[in-house]
Amino acid sequence: MADILPISPEQADLRRAVRQIADKYGHRYFVECATSHKEPTELYGELGAGGFLGVHLPAEYGGGGAGLGELTAVIEEVSAAGCPLLMMVIAPAICGSIIAAHGSPELKRAWLPGLADGTRTMSFAITEPEAGSNTHALATTARRSGDAYVISGTKYWISGADQADAILVVTRDAGKDAGKDAGATAGRPTPMSMFVVPAGAPGLTMHAIEAELIQPEKQFTVFFDDVRVPAGALVGEAGQGFRAVFAGLNPERVTAAAISNGISRYALERATQYARDRSVWKTPIGAHQGIAHPLAECYIAVTQARLLTARAAELADAGDSTGAAVNMAKFAAAEASLRTLDQAIQVHGGNGLSRDYGLADLWFLARMLRTAPTSREMVLNFVAQHSLRLPESY
Repeated sequence: MADILPISPEQADLRRAVRQIADKYGHRYFVECATSHKEPTELYGELGAGGFLGVHLPAEYGGGGAGLGELTAVIEEVSAAGCPLLMMVIAPAICGSIIAAHGSPELKRAWLPGLADGTRTMSFAITEPEAGSNTHALATTARRSGDAYVISGTKYWISGADQADAILVVTRDAGKDAGKDAGATAGRPTPMSMFVVPAGAPGLTMHAIEAELIQPEKQFTVFFDDVRVPAGALVGEAGQGFRAVFAGLNPERVTAAAISNGISRYALERATQYARDRSVWKTPIGAHQGIAHPLAECYIAVTQARLLTARAAELADAGDSTGAAVNMAKFAAAEASLRTLDQAIQVHGGNGLSRDYGLADLWFLARMLRTAPTSREMVLNFVAQHSLRLPESY
């Protein structure tokens, strides 16, 4: 397929190098890992060894010293090869970006090299059963106890917690209840802090959530029962975690868009090849406008999403923190992905539901990305209020 995405020669080389690795594994490898919830250590390790997982992290800590645009390209190409790995978003994009921006020198030395080369992984815990999209309503707390912090609470829908070497957890500061909801109402951010909690820490337990998702990463409810961590586990300043969180949430939205765009490209490549090869009554089905026009519309939507994602990454690398572009990119990519995957399945007819054709097994992951990491409704709220200057709805 033709590609009008404006990329530099260096990014073109990057995309080719990543795709050469990912194509060696392909979608069947992804499905084998996903159905058995086996970590894709071979693919992940090879990407890390090649310097691709940490392409955006500081060079002095083992990264590539590039930007979010390069990481987005890496994740899109891996996903376009049929291997959409959420851990690439969680560990290097979210956790790596937060630690690089706000971690102490000790935390950077301890974690960034491993996140960059794939030898260590980290999960991210912010969502809770009762808080929903209202981060100000977090109930998980951290209280200072001598030279340590004690964390108590529950986190929900935490991806890959069982694979991670540690969990980066967002907490509300204990004893500062005025900020929980009232602070948000008064225009004051809720006092939050972030901590690196090692896997296996006493008091840390987790329970798998039974989900329809076909992906290597399981989802968990994670319980913190007076989990004690040293003061050095604090990321950034105590009580300033809300600001620091966005060092990871904006990359999360852009790289989630990259996964959606990769799924779109994978599905579109499968569908167009099938439409060229499949003949009924001696005519390739792709010659019929009933097949060709929907695929052409999908291609336009995917191209728009990819262009918006590239622009969002460019703005983020330039220091834009408004969130407008990254939220719109996530929205556009998720919508285009679902539409394209559905059309690809339809083009295949009954074969679209066959595991041999490798399309239907991506449905729930693509659908999840319409809801996470932020729902389409919250994106529309954001755009309405911040881009269109309409009255706040909540």
